[in-house]
Parts: sequence; C-alpha cells; structure tokens
Amino acid sequence: MNLLDMMFRGGVIMWLILGCSFVGAYVIIERYLVLRKAALDVGEFMRKLRSIFHRGEYAAVLTFCEEKRAPIAVIIRRGVLKHSAGHEKVREAIENAGREEIYQLEKRLPLLATVSGVAPMLGFLGTVTGMIAAFHSVEMHSGVVSPGDLAGGVWQALLTTAFGLIVGIPALAFYNYFVTRVQKFVHEMEVTSTEFIDMLEGVSGQGTGPEKPAAARGTAVDDDEYFRRKG
Repeated sequence: MNLLDMMFRGGVIMWLILGCSFVGAYVIIERYLVLRKAALDVGEFMRKLRSIFHRGEYAAVLTFCEEKRAPIAVIIRRGVLKHSAGHEKVREAIENAGREEIYQLEKRLPLLATVSGVAPMLGFLGTVTGMIAAFHSVEMHSGVVSPGDLAGGVWQALLTTAFGLIVGIPALAFYNYFVTRVQKFVHEMEVTSTEFIDMLEGVSGQGTGPEKPAAARGTAVDDDEYFRRKG
C-alpha cells in the first residue's frame, strides 16, 4: 500500500494533516534562511565598528553596517543616524529598531507552534471518529463480524494518529530550536546595543576626527584590544 492509498483510507482528516505538513515545512525553511542570514560574528563586528567609529568616520560606519544586513548591524545603523540628536534619541532609535528586528525574527514562529499542536490533535480526532465508525459497523451487523474486518477498521483509524505525530513532532522540535536561536540573537542585540551606547558616550566626551587628543587615541587602542580578546 502506497502513501496515496493511506491518504484516502484515512479520510478528510488525513488531508488536513497533509495541509499542516506543507505549512510547517514552509515555515521551517523560511525561518531557517532568515535566521541563517541574521547570524553575525559579534566580536569581529564590534572590533571593526569601534576602529572606524573612533576615527569619526560616521559615513564609513553607516556603509559598514549596510554591508552586514544583520539585525545587530541594522540596530547600530539606526543609532548612528541619530548620533547628532543626543544620547536619548540614539537610545530611543536603538530600542525601536530592536523591537522591529525581534518581531522579524519571531515572525511565523507562532504558526509553527500551532502546527506542532494541531497536527497530533487532528490525528487523534481522526482515530476517534474512525473507531466510532468501526464500532458502529459492528453494531449494524449485530456483532457478527470477523476479527479481520474489525482489525481493518481499527488500523485505518489509527493512520491519522500516526501521520499527525509524524507532522507534529518535527514541527515542535524545530519550533524549540528556532526559539532558542532567537533568544540568542536578542541577547546579542542587547549586549551590543549597550556597548555601542557606551562607546558613543565615550567618543563624544573625547572628541573625534584627526584633532582627537593622544589620550583618546590611546583609549581607542585599549578598547580595540579589549574587544579583540573578547571576540
């Protein structure tokens, strides 16, 4: 018996489970690509960013962030665009950008969680309705049925449970995996944003550009060394 025969024997519920499998597969592939694109070597990124920033080359900072296209780079870029408006505006811009990026990272994950819960429940529903139909058939025949006829009705009813679990278990596993990845990205964004604000306040207090005093340049070297060890 092939898969198509099983689908027909399982009834309408089987096709609903099949639909859940398509939705789950789409979300898994789409989220995997999005989170893969969002990955970034934070230590290396901050090391290069600090080196550019301490030279006062804001245009170069913006270009560097645009090249990365990762959530952390987008957040830093939004902050740099507001650097002339004061630290409070920078902080506000970073927080707003962070909320937007977190939303994009979590997008469609609730749908995957729904698939992981609905598919097994549909399977159980199909089994229950199948068992009801099987025992109703026994009643209609006044209990005169062969064990083979009864077993056939039971295994057909159990098909939906099996397929529901086959769809639901991987969906749940990938959902938990993606949630863990998103939490890691959120933590990195929070830490990086705090470091960037501290860096911005330090640079603002020391001056930027070629006229920057030697003490400030020494601080930049020390900070680069700190991030090199941290990365």
